[in-house]
Amino acid sequence: MASHRRPKQPSRTRVTVLTTAAAAAVAFSAQAANAAPSEKPSKDEVKSKVDALYEQAEQATEKLDGAQEKQSKLQKEISTIQDNVARGQEELNKLRDGLGSMASAQYRTGGIDPSIQLFLSSNPDDYLDKASTMDQLSSQQVEALTKIQGKQRELAQERAEASTKLKDLSATRTELKKKKDEVKAKLAAAQKLLNTLTAAEKASLAQEQVQAANRSSSRVNLGTTGSASSRAAAAFAAAQSVIGSPYVYGASGPSSFDCSGLTSWAYAQAGVSIPRTSEAQANAGTRIYSESDLKVGDLVIFYGDYHHVGLYAGNGQVLHAPHTGAVVRYESIGNMPFQFGVRI
Repeated sequence: MASHRRPKQPSRTRVTVLTTAAAAAVAFSAQAANAAPSEKPSKDEVKSKVDALYEQAEQATEKLDGAQEKQSKLQKEISTIQDNVARGQEELNKLRDGLGSMASAQYRTGGIDPSIQLFLSSNPDDYLDKASTMDQLSSQQVEALTKIQGKQRELAQERAEASTKLKDLSATRTELKKKKDEVKAKLAAAQKLLNTLTAAEKASLAQEQVQAANRSSSRVNLGTTGSASSRAAAAFAAAQSVIGSPYVYGASGPSSFDCSGLTSWAYAQAGVSIPRTSEAQANAGTRIYSESDLKVGDLVIFYGDYHHVGLYAGNGQVLHAPHTGAVVRYESIGNMPFQFGVRI
């Protein structure tokens, strides 16, 4: 007769675990259903974050400009050294040929002088010491060998200098790539934020920028501040001629600019050469620490690390290339942390 066993009942512990899990799942589903969607950042919040990213990008841009300038300088220096080495090698070859001719002449007249034979078969650097003990050097031989030794040392030094500069150039190129990538990353992040705005919000931001630039332009026209010098006036006039040109990182004119690219280009039009980067421009002349002492055409340095520069436009305004997405324009000097002016 078949046995009839009662089905095994789940343990109390297992029932409790299952019940708790089910309850948690129900609660989670209810919370998910009732949770409010994440709020989209406002236009002003986006603008604030984008402005911060643009400032960081400009900091990297000034470092990029410095690396590019250093790369260009190193390439010129290396080229000069390599040209010197090539010419020096030609001179050395001629000196050696001359000594060889001396040896040939002696051979034809009855054999090579032991002193020359010694030179041709040993290291020229210690030849004079060895040959002097034989007392067999003529004044002509001494002069020829001294020139050869001097030229060899000169070439060795120049080759060592070129090698050092080539290593520096390699490191500079690595730094250049790093800064380019950093700038691109900051600009991409800023663009991503701007893409969250509606078309109407973007239009509103653009209109605000235009209105601010117009207000600054009006204040400049009302100002009566004189220029720092005739060259400063010429530099300022050159910068005025490119108002509306786009900001492009690493650009120094004539159709696009970054901040220090604009100021260096403007002064170049006035016949004055100033450094390429804002940090270097901060040390290019006499510092003016009071805003009230600034004159039209003075450089104006902003931020504690000197990563932004413009030209004083008078009446509390500055003419500058602000950041990516903007154009060369007037702006209130109070919109950025003023450090000092520089009178070229």
